[in-house]
Amino acid sequence: MNNFSYQNTTEIHFGQGQIAAIANSIPKDKKILVTYGGGSIKGNGVYDQVVAALSEHNWDEFSGIEPNPQYDTLMKAVERIRAEGFDYLLAVGGGSVVDGTKFIAAAVSYQGEEEWDILAKQGKIESALPLGCIMTLPATGSETNIGAVVTRGKEKLAFMHPSVRPQFAVLDPQTTLSLSERQTSNGVVDAFIHVMEQYLTYPANAKIQDRFAEGILLTLVEEGPKLMTDLQDIEARTNVMWAATQALSGLIGVGVPQDWATHMIGHELTGNFGVDHGRSLTIILPAIMQVCRAEKKAKLLQYGERVWNITEGSDDARIDAIITRTKQFFIDMNTPVSLSEIDLTQADIDTAMASLEAHGMTKLGENGSIDLERSRQIYQTAL
Repeated sequence: MNNFSYQNTTEIHFGQGQIAAIANSIPKDKKILVTYGGGSIKGNGVYDQVVAALSEHNWDEFSGIEPNPQYDTLMKAVERIRAEGFDYLLAVGGGSVVDGTKFIAAAVSYQGEEEWDILAKQGKIESALPLGCIMTLPATGSETNIGAVVTRGKEKLAFMHPSVRPQFAVLDPQTTLSLSERQTSNGVVDAFIHVMEQYLTYPANAKIQDRFAEGILLTLVEEGPKLMTDLQDIEARTNVMWAATQALSGLIGVGVPQDWATHMIGHELTGNFGVDHGRSLTIILPAIMQVCRAEKKAKLLQYGERVWNITEGSDDARIDAIITRTKQFFIDMNTPVSLSEIDLTQADIDTAMASLEAHGMTKLGENGSIDLERSRQIYQTAL
């Protein structure tokens, strides 16, 4: 296991009715800007709970943050904050709203030439507005971590900074009951692959991290398909919500090598063709497992044994079965496992490859061994 430093300061209010807790989590002297997306929170009761909880606070709202939050939209919020003096942000929604709000928090006082440089050039962040969040779509783990992903045109880039970690997060499974089947399945597989990015590398004798990761994977495998049968299964939603948070809270990734090639290669499908983020991942991960099976062999076999109980046969036969079983899980979650299922072709692979190269994604994976040639092989395998 590698050396590491770990801290996670986000206060979590978990369970039904916990939105009321924000009344005491945000100081009364703050001027709050509540950020959210397309307005679904006004139809599922979340907005009314926020209004009640903030009855003694000074606040206003900013709506319209998109899935894959757009830079131009976020900059409108930044300009409004500068003009009106808001000094606290409350993100209400899924990971895109939280990610977008993290960018807003960092951009307000950014001193560089252009705020996009925070993402494009990893521009130095001196400070950020404090923020909290109410998570209504479990998937990204953004509610307790320091990362965010923002889109500008066809570019989808990430940044990380400790100052944008939410001060608190409300996780009320009741708020997820209105999610569609597609939103629900995307969230489950997104969380699953977040774990895999930190787990499916090579052995580091990090037994606690491995066991925690496997526990999250097993939970998602058990609970996710239940929601495809009954979207109102509150117990399944409760376990999925907590699993999604723990998948990317940082704990399972300390002291171990991490991959993230599935995300980087998948981002080009989202940026160029509008593929749902979760669905881009279910297409790419099995292809990476196939193309990188030699260097990932030890962890593939461990994953197969501990998550899928695959223990019989030669190593190659077991790995084949592991990839097949992983793909079947994604199919059970009603997500695609090939580019052809979403009507992408060889020409589209050329487009994605051009973007991958333009974004400098030329040495991906835990060993930096996924160059452009191997990335093309991964796209081809996924076809």
